Amino acid sequence: MRSGFSHLLSRLWRIFSTAAACFVLLLLVLYITPIVPRLTQWLTGDWQDPKGDILIVLGGDQLGDGTLGIESYWRSVYAVRAFRPGGFQRIVVTGGHMADKGSVSIARSMADFMVGLGIPREDITTEEQSRSTRENALFTERLIGGWAGRKVLLSSDIHMRRAHATFAKVGLQTVPVPIPDIGKRWSGWVNRWDCIWEVGVSLAKYAYYAMRGWI
Repeated sequence: MRSGFSHLLSRLWRIFSTAAACFVLLLLVLYITPIVPRLTQWLTGDWQDPKGDILIVLGGDQLGDGTLGIESYWRSVYAVRAFRPGGFQRIVVTGGHMADKGSVSIARSMADFMVGLGIPREDITTEEQSRSTRENALFTERLIGGWAGRKVLLSSDIHMRRAHATFAKVGLQTVPVPIPDIGKRWSGWVNRWDCIWEVGVSLAKYAYYAMRGWI
């Protein structure tokens, strides 16, 4: 009996050791090869540097005290940069209140920050109910679907393909303009572990949206 149990433990240990070694090897391959940048390019999709009339900015993350997370910060900064020379008449920021993240919506926090960077308050419209990319699209379409003018969609690079397809699915046609999130951070060796995780999560979300028929 003891011999059989020992044999089982030995077999389980070999399986675990093999799986762990394969996992470590996979991480090393992802870390040192161009696989993640290539996946980032695919998640970004085709894009140009368009000008337009309405700039739609997707809310990102939010810290526990309600202030902007790093994604929301950079999306706001790039939105301000695009607004000034791009001929845009309005900025529409979409993103609701996240549970346990303060009392101010992501869209409101981003709008306040943009105003601090020089965008007139009257040029910003906020959508403050959505809590996902699909809801961003649905609620923004209800808000501005009838507005005239060319609509440009701004979000992070690995979010762009899914976001653009989601907006198109609900009937709101936009021109994508991604910001270089993973594209910039990948150059720092310390940041690569976070980049690998975020690209993996983005691929999983894209697959989920495709499975649900949302893109």
